[in-house]
Amino acid sequence: MKIDIAKTLMGLAAAALLLLSGASHAQPRWGAESSPSPSTSTSQRANEAADRAVYKPIEYPNASKAGPPLIVIPGEIKSNNATFTQKFGANNIADFAEIELSKANFPVLERTNLGPLLNEFTLAYNLGDQGEAQKMLGRGKLKTTKWVVKFDILKTEQVAAAQKGFDGRAIGNIIGIFGGTGAAVGGTAVGSVKTQDSSGVWIIGMRYKIMNAETTEQVATGYTEEKMEVGATSTSVLGASSGQQGGVTLDTMVQRLIQKTVWEIDSKYK
Repeated sequence: MKIDIAKTLMGLAAAALLLLSGASHAQPRWGAESSPSPSTSTSQRANEAADRAVYKPIEYPNASKAGPPLIVIPGEIKSNNATFTQKFGANNIADFAEIELSKANFPVLERTNLGPLLNEFTLAYNLGDQGEAQKMLGRGKLKTTKWVVKFDILKTEQVAAAQKGFDGRAIGNIIGIFGGTGAAVGGTAVGSVKTQDSSGVWIIGMRYKIMNAETTEQVATGYTEEKMEVGATSTSVLGASSGQQGGVTLDTMVQRLIQKTVWEIDSKYK
């Protein structure tokens, strides 16, 4: 009997250790404790807006199949929009692309292996200079390169904007003209009302281009666009105010465009 109890206790202890071991190896997650005011309505609305912009991984249909080894070179940003060009450079976009292509099971060769020759390497493929490209591919890890891929931003423009609002001061002044305490109170209350809504819609377009590493000839190309809306709303009545602004950020839009184009590359060209 004592032996059975001892075995049972040992079994329970082993199960507890397994559970603790599994918990210690789980991916870390942070919830409400990362918010200074998790129970307030403003925190809830802000987190709901932020959740829409959080990075969301996607499943690539042919991820089980390895693609050809490739290098991602910085593309071009053919936009004069200051908001976009101040925030993004071609290297930022190439970094996002390397992450997603790796997830789609393409062996990505680090462009840092080129060191100071990266600009010359990029120029060779942009100009289609086969001799110069082959000269650089004969070095070290670059010998296995089959594709050279780049992602260009061709469009970043605000295509629509709208706003509306209400300012109660004029109506409040009219009510106050009638005189009396009631009119004065009513005029003050109405005059304090202010509302403002605004929104803008952007369209961002991205092109990808796949080139044969040895010949510099184009293997495939494609283009996709995404719509981004940014807006804000605010209300103020008798000194009490509330406001909200949000929308998908430029970072998120670029990530989603990269995901769409990599999904197409993974689906069509492996």
